[in-house]
Amino acid sequence: MTAPLLTVRDLSVTFPDSNGGLEALDSASFTIYSQEFVCLLGPSGSGKSTLLRILAGLLQPTAGEFVFAGGQPKIGMVFQQATLMPWQTVLGNIMLPLELDGVREEERRARAQELVELVGLQGFEEAWPRDLSGGMAQRVAIARALIHDPDILLLDEPFGSLDALTRERMWTELSRIWQARQKTVLMVTHSIGEALFLADRVLVLSQRPGRIKLDLKVDLPRPRRDDIRYTAHFGRLARKLKEAIE
Repeated sequence: MTAPLLTVRDLSVTFPDSNGGLEALDSASFTIYSQEFVCLLGPSGSGKSTLLRILAGLLQPTAGEFVFAGGQPKIGMVFQQATLMPWQTVLGNIMLPLELDGVREEERRARAQELVELVGLQGFEEAWPRDLSGGMAQRVAIARALIHDPDILLLDEPFGSLDALTRERMWTELSRIWQARQKTVLMVTHSIGEALFLADRVLVLSQRPGRIKLDLKVDLPRPRRDDIRYTAHFGRLARKLKEAIE
């Protein structure tokens, strides 16, 4: 492989409290390479979302460091809730980062329309967030995160609030979008099936304070179809992840 896009070294976070501090992460270390899709998996409270917020610059670590190759990268982030602006249409929400950057309207409309087509929302450009399903809203959020061509995309359980059937359909959609754009992705999830369907590698965090307990290469062929989840090898990988979490 080439040099890592992201190197995390001994990252630790302690939140102050009345008992001397709550340790969320303890000496987490790993690397991510360009165009990799990596999932962070672990029990609740293991520091997955905390780690993502540190990398996004929303939270400072207590100790350790992380280094992006080439300096400060452009980061796209998608949260569990789509957090769309209710007064903006689908196209307006996607264009918003470019509008804030002062990009001229013609260019931002063209780039937003390209992403509307990428995420499969043609015909909904002028729809309002209140009229979208949960899956459609998350497609808008993903398109908005991609609009400024980020170096790395951070996804914090983007499908966690969706029903099971919609969530599984979104796995296929996200896999297709990643295949088209080949962005570097780090995604938090609680789902073993989701992690294996989407990722090139899965990092398993231990119980709090979170440490990297397993770094598993997902050697499943791409593009991945839904029926891959019913293969024997998928089952073997799932058992390895389940054992690491337990």
